[in-house]
Amino acid sequence: MGRFSEPLAGRFADLVGARAGQNAVDVGCGPGALTAVLADRLGVDQVAAIDPSESFVAALAERLPGVDVRPGTAEHLPYADQTFELAVAQLVVHFMADPVAGLAEMARVTKPGGTVAANVWDHSGSAGPLSIFWQAVRDVDPAATGESQMAGVREGHLEQLFVQAGMASPRRTTLTIEVAFDTFATWWGPYTYGVGPAGEYVTGLDDDTQAALRDRCRELLPEAPFTLQCSAWAVTATT
Repeated sequence: MGRFSEPLAGRFADLVGARAGQNAVDVGCGPGALTAVLADRLGVDQVAAIDPSESFVAALAERLPGVDVRPGTAEHLPYADQTFELAVAQLVVHFMADPVAGLAEMARVTKPGGTVAANVWDHSGSAGPLSIFWQAVRDVDPAATGESQMAGVREGHLEQLFVQAGMASPRRTTLTIEVAFDTFATWWGPYTYGVGPAGEYVTGLDDDTQAALRDRCRELLPEAPFTLQCSAWAVTATT
């Protein structure tokens, strides 16, 4: 997903107004697409990052020395109250064990007048980066559930989670990016790595069904080379 998350990170940082003089925490940082943008704009010594994956934490610490990278979860942030101007979460709310608790923790560690912000792909509509994939899955396997029911991915739900977490007047924005692919194989290959719900679904298929899914994806996509336009819901709130 780095092909999609990296351009999204720049748009997201623009939305929250990340700039020198601020400090920030990247909650659920993963391999660091957003962390790298924050470090570039704020300085490495002004950025903290946290993720439950120890391998991501180790890799990010090596990639961005100077960033305070720690293992941990959104629901139990290891920071004092009112520590950061920005508390941000890119493409992670729908993976939180308790999204409301995670967002409430983000608000807790944010200074008065600071910004809490999160984004998630539009997995419930037709604009997400995985929309074509899951459409092909439904065509081949109508019983498959996909990711459309995950927290925050349907229109308006991420705002509701912010309100439930105690934040008043959250604001929703749609962030849209474009990603180019030279070949169909470039698009399809990552699904075979077993990463994330989509990858786990693909690697759990028998060879014939996987081939049928691959062929259906090829039918639904434009002829290569092609460019996909993808959108994410983004919500911000002022503490």
